[in-house]
Amino acid sequence: MPTLEFGLDTFLPVTVDQSRLPIGGDQVIRNAVEEAVLAETSGIDSFNIGEHYRTELMDSASHVVLAAIASRTERIRLGTAVTVLSTQDPVRLYTDFATLDAVSNGRAQLIVGRGSLTDSFPLFGFDLADYEQLFEEKLDLLVRLLREQPVTWSGNFRPEIINQFVSPPIPEGHIPTWVGVGGSPQSVVRAARFGLPLMLAIIAGKPERFAPYVELYKRALQEHGQPQLPIGLHSLGFVASTDDEAVKIQWPYYKEQFEWAARERGWRPPTYEQFLSEVDHGWMYVGSPETLANRIATTMRTLSLSRFDLRYALVRAPHEQRMPTIELYGREVIPRVRELLAATA
Repeated sequence: MPTLEFGLDTFLPVTVDQSRLPIGGDQVIRNAVEEAVLAETSGIDSFNIGEHYRTELMDSASHVVLAAIASRTERIRLGTAVTVLSTQDPVRLYTDFATLDAVSNGRAQLIVGRGSLTDSFPLFGFDLADYEQLFEEKLDLLVRLLREQPVTWSGNFRPEIINQFVSPPIPEGHIPTWVGVGGSPQSVVRAARFGLPLMLAIIAGKPERFAPYVELYKRALQEHGQPQLPIGLHSLGFVASTDDEAVKIQWPYYKEQFEWAARERGWRPPTYEQFLSEVDHGWMYVGSPETLANRIATTMRTLSLSRFDLRYALVRAPHEQRMPTIELYGREVIPRVRELLAATA
């Protein structure tokens, strides 16, 4: 059986207090550090932070928060979920995470992607018309920096590099880097071509619909002469003592979040029936520890996964509800998933 990894993902959302009033962004960040510390003591393998530039999300500088977490932890891996590489400078990204890797004694990791939200493009002066080319070019440079230095490189979107060492150096194999994919076959093939592990991000629908992407990835790895590489999945979830309790806690936040998204993107407003359907068969892993363990194990077997990252709790759910779900996920769900997978290996 391949090495399994179970992570927690967060976008550092502005949550509410027990009176349902929004808390300050500074407190959100401090709460996230405490949540990561609990994740380590609960037995979770990694803690991963997204990248957005919105007033309701505080994750625009993940490497700084991860460094703070590194100072409070010893074992848990520290990564991203997802870094929008298209609007980052790969050299700066390398230096940030090579430094984090040193600070954390080799625990840094990355998931890079094109970004499902595009707020960073106008903010940093990039043209959305270059969406595909930006990612391709910057991924090429980042991979070279990670794998072999000195680097000589040229492209269209940043100055060339000639025989350049970039500090700090990293030991071979450090900063494992995955490519995040939301549903683009081209992105799946690109991950295989660069020889990088694949992280599937589910934001709607049944996990099984990603099976063709898994098969495409395996074929592309073979065609490009790459070894078989790990496949992971990122999805939303919440753990409580019982299924009913988990559904009751999460439904108001689901309704609030997707009513907002419907207004912004022109979607149909969410319904309770739709929510229950996603909980029972779709992309939301909401329920008791046993319910989640069985669903996660089934998904991992179906999609040949060796990594599962849970984006814990819907956006505005308070810190006081997030902490118990972290502990249940680490202490009860993950050991049970390992047990279920070992029984069918």
